[in-house]
Amino acid sequence: MHKAVLFEKLDNDSVRCNLCAHHCVITDGKLGVCSVRKNVGGELYTLVYGRCISRGIDPVEKKPLYHFYPGTGAYSIATPGCNFRCQWCQNADIAHMPRELGKIAGSNIAPLEIVEAARESSCRSIAYTYTEPTIFFEYAYEIARHAHKHDIANIFVTNGYMTLEMLDYFAPYLDAANVDLKAFREKTYHRFVGAGLSPILDSMKMMVQQGVWLEVTTLVIPGINDHRDELREVAQFIVSELGPDVPWHISRFFPSYQMMDVEPTPVSKMQIAFDIGKEEGLHYVYLGNVAGESNTVCYQCGKLLIRRQGYWVTENNLQAGQCPDCGCAISGVWTE
Repeated sequence: MHKAVLFEKLDNDSVRCNLCAHHCVITDGKLGVCSVRKNVGGELYTLVYGRCISRGIDPVEKKPLYHFYPGTGAYSIATPGCNFRCQWCQNADIAHMPRELGKIAGSNIAPLEIVEAARESSCRSIAYTYTEPTIFFEYAYEIARHAHKHDIANIFVTNGYMTLEMLDYFAPYLDAANVDLKAFREKTYHRFVGAGLSPILDSMKMMVQQGVWLEVTTLVIPGINDHRDELREVAQFIVSELGPDVPWHISRFFPSYQMMDVEPTPVSKMQIAFDIGKEEGLHYVYLGNVAGESNTVCYQCGKLLIRRQGYWVTENNLQAGQCPDCGCAISGVWTE
């Protein structure tokens, strides 16, 4: 076990965890909602520090991040555990392992080993992904500190349900994030996820304020979050609160976990969501889990800037972050 951070002691050896927006009050010997943080004698410990259960090299586009060092590799890692209960979870075997099996698997890999592996594989970034990085905060934080010493960027692929205190703590080392905005209704979050919407919106706003490069993903699920009005509200929120340059990734649902009986999202519904994003003034809207290209074009003149086939960049026409035809500045973090 490793001593946790961001908690406060309460009476009778209880503690309040201030890492995520659940703010779990945990009595002695018990676990938080994530099932990987435990109160031992009035002190909070993380059970997943160094317990890397998944790691590999992904194109950064797979996170998905399309405006953050496109075409580069992201060394991607995870530990078991999650603070959500998404009924459509695509990584349920590792995300829910501690809660459903009472088990914490994974290899003991020190933070410096992760950084060295990223360096050896020439990855431009390290992505904390697959499960929720908030729940392995202490491990991610130590890796991130060492990564910056070697000019390696840090990425959170996250549900966004962290506290603002946590974001402030990590801010010096967090370079980019993709936040999975699962719906735009509190009732949907409560029913299907076991959490709330408001803290996620606050987290995204704070990321933008801190200068973290942000992209947003919404998995469009038939009958859950695919109503035109709700999709329009998501687009309006991004434009008005985060900015029109924040890319919106609209991802197609396929049956998984506890939603094997739900049909895949019709491609026609995906196109409707795409059109809504553009109508509301978003400069960059992308379709995910849909066959074909997903390209970046200049929102001002329509010039093809970055061509992608799947997760792979096949053509990049950006010139110093600008459109080569009209000179429009294209927001993002581009390869030097």
